[in-house]
Amino acid sequence: MPIRNDAATTAFWLAGREATGAETFEVTSPWDGRTVGTVSVPTEEQVEEAVAASVAVQAEFAATPAHVRAAALDHVTQRLVERTEEIAQLISAENGKPIKWARGEVGRAVSVFRFAAEEARRFNAGEAMRLDTDGGGTGRLALIRRVPKGTVLGIAPFNFPLNLSAHKVAPAIAAGVPIILKPAPATPLSGLILGELLAETDLPAGSWSILPVPNDRMPALVQDERLPVISFTGSEKVGYAIMDSVPRKHCTLELGGNGAAVILADYASDADLDWAAQRIATFSNYQGGQSCISVQRVIADASVYDRLLPKIVERVEAQVTGDPTDAATEVGPLVSEDAAKRVESWVDEAVQAGAQLLAGGKREGATYAPTVLADLPEGTTLATEEVFGPVLSVQKVEGEEAAFAAVNSSKYGLQAGVFTHDLQTAFRAHKALEVGGVIIGDVPSYRADQMPYGGAKQSGVGREGVRYAMEDYTYERVMVMTGLEL
Repeated sequence: MPIRNDAATTAFWLAGREATGAETFEVTSPWDGRTVGTVSVPTEEQVEEAVAASVAVQAEFAATPAHVRAAALDHVTQRLVERTEEIAQLISAENGKPIKWARGEVGRAVSVFRFAAEEARRFNAGEAMRLDTDGGGTGRLALIRRVPKGTVLGIAPFNFPLNLSAHKVAPAIAAGVPIILKPAPATPLSGLILGELLAETDLPAGSWSILPVPNDRMPALVQDERLPVISFTGSEKVGYAIMDSVPRKHCTLELGGNGAAVILADYASDADLDWAAQRIATFSNYQGGQSCISVQRVIADASVYDRLLPKIVERVEAQVTGDPTDAATEVGPLVSEDAAKRVESWVDEAVQAGAQLLAGGKREGATYAPTVLADLPEGTTLATEEVFGPVLSVQKVEGEEAAFAAVNSSKYGLQAGVFTHDLQTAFRAHKALEVGGVIIGDVPSYRADQMPYGGAKQSGVGREGVRYAMEDYTYERVMVMTGLEL
């Protein structure tokens, strides 16, 4: 089934089948404003139908043989491979992401579904536990298995509209847990494409729905007691508002960050600093800086600062900015002109407060030039919040302890990168840094889709990563057998 062009309305997926509602909305390109597609909006009655169907199918889906769920996930994996270029073009069109990064996103979604297929085959095998380690447990054996908590409400963001939808959907299918996916309103087409692929499988009706519900209609869905698990990726403000509104639900929140890259004194050769500068320049600007783990802060030891700073500026200025359909483009537009205006206002505030503008600082429509600042004053918005744009600041510190303290000074704690060759320093960093992940020898922007991914402090609660999400969607149920000869 081909992706629909802008002459037709894209249906949503209600309990595994195509459906349309009474209203539609247009999806436009942030690069040139053209209409990418028209999407149908589910009615309140259709949303209710999807929720009711997910509840009705829970027992059946949990009992579905592992090989059936694994085969469905394998099918999606293969279809994503076959349609990579088509889907990458769609991501680029609705998101503004340069095509090189869009192709990479499809590749990551392939991995997510492949990992999920593998986990479906081995998850929930059960754990046997002897209980006669205590006198009262003589003759007793516990069998521990995991069972679904209930339907998951997955809420995906705009910045990785396919892969972060995959991170909601694939683990749910692998664990036999029904899911209702709500894609971001700016980028729903990439999430809806998963429906086309899932509809080709033999998964039971009701086990999945993909509903582009408008944000102003989400509170009722969030608070529906039949949806006991919420998996949200997005802004800190929205994520914690969701959690506060449903205190008895299980919420996994992958929120924001202002990722720090630390360059320590031992990372001092020209080759070292060239590598660090290039990685910083690339991953402060990839996805237009719209990544939770993009480099926002560079914390450099005073012994390398003066040599590193011009290298960073040179490589940031060399980033190719422009048409996201051009294979040479590295930095495209932000998701909207309003987003670019917000970034512009934060940079202007910082410069007025005394920051040095070393590169960039210019906006054209939804595009903001890759930007480098030094001497960023404490208390400015850029110093305290997640910019979610192609902006980085560079800070000089004296020694390792000061560098780690600077990382921890943030209210966020998603990931940090530490450039060092010293193994003991790496272990000290892992112990000291209040983050969910420490990347040694590289920027904080590295993520493997099978590893536990999430943060500390205001960066959220819980973990993504296929197996870890499956554990979030399920709970342990114990059976104790009595009178056994062990």
